[in-house]
Amino acid sequence: MSIRNAPVRANSYLLLNYKYKNWTAGIQGESYEEKALLNYNPKFNETNVATYFVQFKNKMVDVTAGYFYEQFGSGLIFRGWEDRALGINNALRGGRVIFTPTEYLTFKGIYGRQRTGFDVSDGDVYGFDAEIGLSDIFKMKTSGLSLGASYVGRDEETDIVDPNFNSLTSVYGGRLNFTHKSYYLSAEYDYKSEDAVVEVSGQVPNNFIEPGNALLINTGYSKKGFGIDATFRRLENMGFYSERKAKGNAFNDRIMNFIPSLTKQHHYNLANIYVYQAQPNVILADETLVKAGEIGGQVDLFYDFKKGTPIGGKGGMKVAFNFSNWNALGGDFYISDKKRFDADFFGFGKKYFSDYNVEITKKWNSKWQGMFSYINQYYNKKLIEETEGLVKTNIIAAEATYKFGAAKSVRLLGEHMWADSDKKNWAGGTFEFNVNSKLSFYTSDIYNYGNDDPEMRNHYYNFGGAYRKSATRIAVNYGRQRGGLVCVGGVCRFVPESTGISLSLNTTF
Repeated sequence: MSIRNAPVRANSYLLLNYKYKNWTAGIQGESYEEKALLNYNPKFNETNVATYFVQFKNKMVDVTAGYFYEQFGSGLIFRGWEDRALGINNALRGGRVIFTPTEYLTFKGIYGRQRTGFDVSDGDVYGFDAEIGLSDIFKMKTSGLSLGASYVGRDEETDIVDPNFNSLTSVYGGRLNFTHKSYYLSAEYDYKSEDAVVEVSGQVPNNFIEPGNALLINTGYSKKGFGIDATFRRLENMGFYSERKAKGNAFNDRIMNFIPSLTKQHHYNLANIYVYQAQPNVILADETLVKAGEIGGQVDLFYDFKKGTPIGGKGGMKVAFNFSNWNALGGDFYISDKKRFDADFFGFGKKYFSDYNVEITKKWNSKWQGMFSYINQYYNKKLIEETEGLVKTNIIAAEATYKFGAAKSVRLLGEHMWADSDKKNWAGGTFEFNVNSKLSFYTSDIYNYGNDDPEMRNHYYNFGGAYRKSATRIAVNYGRQRGGLVCVGGVCRFVPESTGISLSLNTTF
């Protein structure tokens, strides 16, 4: 059905939980009548019971039957979660047991089938996780140390006669977390057993079988007024779905692991036009489109100039730097009837993306605060989107906030992007007025004035407001949606261009 034939679309959720002593029961109903919001999973197409569960929990045992969410380690091998803004709900329907015999030992066991729409997938999912707190055992006072180990298996039968891979795909993981005063370090390594590398078309081949692995290291140091955080990640063939043919689907449907893009989550409209998406999958299409994963990282650094110093002035000043860079894996890749690859562990291939930015926040006095940002981005459309093109951008943004009192304020933002290709230059602005802690209004516009096609030099205007009272919030917006990616926490979904009014109502009772 076209957008024109479905002028009114709605996603509605009702979650009811009941708790009695050690018992909790819950049920969630969902409705997508007449149609779900634009570009949500087409399996969301009716009104029905979506999830339900019964849970018993005390200090030692936590047992759940029904639908449940869980995460092992960083989520690189397994995470079940719900994000309504992205249309993600990959809960497992089955059972979970968490056993905590002491304060320093935790064991988890899971089994189930993953939610897909109002049904469940064909693949069986098994998992086990254990974590031990060594700092608790050895009574460390200024340090923290824990070790963890995980296993997740996905068992899915195939229609292939005499397959060269097992129905069960196993992922093993180990992790370490260490803290000492203001310093912290965490590391995780995961290995995925051999499995068919699903083609872009969704076909499951019988002659392209590869294992996968992932390495994640995060370290940092922070104290009052200063902090630095660095993350390195390497992914090789780490796409993991409860059904093989779900690989790379546009709705994150049946995805079993959590692999967000590790880049700065900008709050400016123009900085979110070219958004990086993590690249865990293998694609050997031709000599110009070859990838088996990603390698790279990001660094965050901030420093607060104290009040009364020559730079800090009366109100102080904060400077934040962020740098991220991501490349394809280097190595040997063979594009023939029998595809295969040999990726170098620390080899950097073609560049996917980079984002170098600085943000300066200055408080002039008790009423005025300003912020300035500069962002430089590199975006390889050919490798990230599997289309064509390479885009380099420079973005500046400046904003000022004036406070009338404890809750009343006005915020004004201006931003501009210079882009050397694709849709070229953009300009934008935002005005916000917070009447009080309950009521606010805003208007914004971004204008693609530099597009080479005069008919595509569009304004994407929006205006609306929000009202909050106690646990109820209602928001209304009217305007034009720019087509592209909408991202939450580094996970994205694509939305088409559209014009209309949207209403959001959230309440707890």
